[in-house]
Amino acid sequence: MTRIGIIGLGFMGRMHYDTYAKIPGAQVVAICDADPRRAAGDLSGGWGNVGGKLTEQLPMDRIKGYTDPCGLFENPDVDVIDVCLPTPFHVDLVTRALATGKHVLCEKPLAKSSADARTIAAAAAQAKGFFMPAMCMRFWPEWEWLKRAVAEGHYGKVKSAVFRRLGAIPAGWFRDGKLSGGALFDLHVHDTDYVYHLFGKPHGVFSCGAVGPSGEVDHVLTQYLYEPNLVVAAEGSWMYADKWKFTMTYTVNFERATADFDIGRPEPLVVYGKDKAEAIKCDSRDGYVGELGYFLECVRTGQKPERVTADDAVMGLQIVEAERSIETGQAEVV
Repeated sequence: MTRIGIIGLGFMGRMHYDTYAKIPGAQVVAICDADPRRAAGDLSGGWGNVGGKLTEQLPMDRIKGYTDPCGLFENPDVDVIDVCLPTPFHVDLVTRALATGKHVLCEKPLAKSSADARTIAAAAAQAKGFFMPAMCMRFWPEWEWLKRAVAEGHYGKVKSAVFRRLGAIPAGWFRDGKLSGGALFDLHVHDTDYVYHLFGKPHGVFSCGAVGPSGEVDHVLTQYLYEPNLVVAAEGSWMYADKWKFTMTYTVNFERATADFDIGRPEPLVVYGKDKAEAIKCDSRDGYVGELGYFLECVRTGQKPERVTADDAVMGLQIVEAERSIETGQAEVV
């Protein structure tokens, strides 16, 4: 049994709690939140953009609640510390968590800057326990399929790839761009990381965008610059109306087929070939189960996580920072 302590019980903390319940051998034994109500297990209210209704009341007869993370750090029953706090708190909390010798997982983005992310990466390199940033798209079944399809070349080389992630701005601290970094840093980072995961580091980026309700860039459209015959772009937004249904899609043109994914369809992934269209059946689990299950398996087997690393998170933020070419109107070298 791997025993987990979650710090931060907003949407992602609640999502992680419910995800651990789906993973054999995982047990949440401690939680921490500055809000005494949440620390006592009352998680009612909140929001979400993926998945159904989340747990609203935790079984506190089996879980220890804290309002100060020091108590959770010192709890001998905790094997893994899962940090789901707002981004500005990551550097302090994650470095302190790593110093305990326990294994640590941290929600994305790893930090508000690549410099702060490097601080975490340096601490992780010296830590006794394992560390992994939670980049769930690398573990989403249809996105894992795309990674394999590109690597294996079954449909030939990729000629173009376009990713879109669009929604209304979330409630709470996300609306303060000084905390969240706006959609550019908190939402669009998913696709920037995945583009890097799929194609490697781009030579540069060219971005345009608009400041939105967070006070920071909340709609961004980026072209990632690779070799001349590869077109890669991603669009991310928090500027849609409140009633807009969250959208997550990709369309990838190979030499011999087009792969199209839309999370809102009954059959999300379809490959269009010369003579037919084929719905691709992937694992029914979501990316949260994939990423958390992978990390716990690494802990169980003693194998250092390799599918996503602290250095990957640093590079992702470095690319996002280059996407601030929005401010200059010029391409930026990564």
